[in-house]
Amino acid sequence: MSFFSDNDSPSNLAEYSVSELSGSIKRTVEQAFDQVRVRGEISGYRGPHSSGHAYFSLKDDRARIDAVVWKGSFSRLRFKPEEGMEVIATGKITTFPGSSKYQIVIETLEPAGAGALMALLEERRRKLAAEGLFDAERKKPLPFLPKVIGVVTSPTGAVIRDILHRIADRFPVHVVVWPVKVQGEGSGQEVAAAIEGFNAFVPGGPIARPDVLIVARGGGSLEDLWSFNDEIVVRAAAASRIPLIAAVGHETDWTLIDHAADRRAPTPTGAAEMAVPVKADLQAEIASLAARLGGAMARQMDNRRQGVRALARALPSLDQLLALPRRRFDEAAAGLGRGLHMNTVNKRRSFERVAAHLRPDMLVTRIAERRQRVDERLLRAERVIERRLDQLRARLSAFDVSLRATPARITTQTERSRDRLKGLAMRGESALAGDLARRRALLQAQDRVLQSLSYRNVLKRGYALVRDEDGAPVKGAGELGPGRAIAIEFADGVVDAVTGPVTGSGTGSGGGGAPQRKKPARPETDAAKPAPRQGSLF
Repeated sequence: MSFFSDNDSPSNLAEYSVSELSGSIKRTVEQAFDQVRVRGEISGYRGPHSSGHAYFSLKDDRARIDAVVWKGSFSRLRFKPEEGMEVIATGKITTFPGSSKYQIVIETLEPAGAGALMALLEERRRKLAAEGLFDAERKKPLPFLPKVIGVVTSPTGAVIRDILHRIADRFPVHVVVWPVKVQGEGSGQEVAAAIEGFNAFVPGGPIARPDVLIVARGGGSLEDLWSFNDEIVVRAAAASRIPLIAAVGHETDWTLIDHAADRRAPTPTGAAEMAVPVKADLQAEIASLAARLGGAMARQMDNRRQGVRALARALPSLDQLLALPRRRFDEAAAGLGRGLHMNTVNKRRSFERVAAHLRPDMLVTRIAERRQRVDERLLRAERVIERRLDQLRARLSAFDVSLRATPARITTQTERSRDRLKGLAMRGESALAGDLARRRALLQAQDRVLQSLSYRNVLKRGYALVRDEDGAPVKGAGELGPGRAIAIEFADGVVDAVTGPVTGSGTGSGGGGAPQRKKPARPETDAAKPAPRQGSLF
């Protein structure tokens, strides 16, 4: 026999739904572990999600816990998570009721000691070195005498003062300072943006493009200098087209930007000394070189003068130079008379030999031969002329036949052209009439549009147009003051009037009217504000 009914429970335990039980567990866990510090190794990190949140796990040799960094907390992390990095995470434990899992919501993240930072730094150094960012072949030489120096550092503190003071002492040049944070959250991004910003300057632009860059910071611990170990800073320094000097920390401090920079300075003051030479030393060296140049030129002139004098003494005299030509001239003059006499004798003998062969019968024979050749050429010329005349006579006959047939051909072509012109004239008249009709319709349509848009149609509906004394339309009551001459244009004419003072009820002295509503003042836009000017850093 049972003592319980079907609706009674054999136990007095409270009954929960799944949601109620999961919510109770969530509240209990969050209250018990509201703020905890967990040390472990990052596992399964693949970078931030598209939503901006980061999901990964923390593990040791015996256990594993899921971890999440929300988007807002991730942007404030001083050290970004990396796969295999041992860290100390601070946050709270919570549960995810949808899958009955618990996880830690991380608010801050820091490496587990300096040893972890050094291991991370060494791993990052090997990675960037393997990409060739630290190769000596990529490093650019520094300009000997830069005109503009760009400095990336904090605008406050002793670093910028030391750099400016040292440059002013050695060789005063123009210095452009890009103020950045050199420690804390976002400092690495600011330094990288400054380097890229200097490289983006255009030569001859409003701000002078630096010839050399100095990235400087004072000394500090490894954590203080960690911003200059960021990968984004190292890549920006390696990609800089402007020669870059890294002066981060003291002489014993080394960061990754020192390896990527074109030159490393032990201190910020040392970077200023590398950037510019000593002006006094340059002036002294120039004076010394000028003195040496003057002495060398004087000695060279003395040597050349002595050489010219020695050469002049070795040259022969004028009589010695003209002796041989004078002798040849005298010999030629002495033999000129004999040569003329011998030439005359030789010519006479040659003429006598030719004259002995000249006889009358030879001349008659030659004349007869020449006369016969002339007669033969005359006969040939007559035959050629007759053949030419026959050819011309035949061509004239052909031309005569063609000319007699030309009038009939011209008449036929004229009739065809006249018919064709008549057809073209009719087509042209019809095309011109159609084009005029289309243009007339288009003009009428545009005239109707113009009439519909004309302000005179508005005046016909009872409105009026107010013009000032210059004839310009008045768009608002604020443009007119009392005592101004105005013209009021209606649909049927123009009336001159004078404006009166505005009373409290919004009516002028000239008569009553509806009170004018004051237009709300336009908000002052950013474009109306004067552009801020950059002040002095100190």
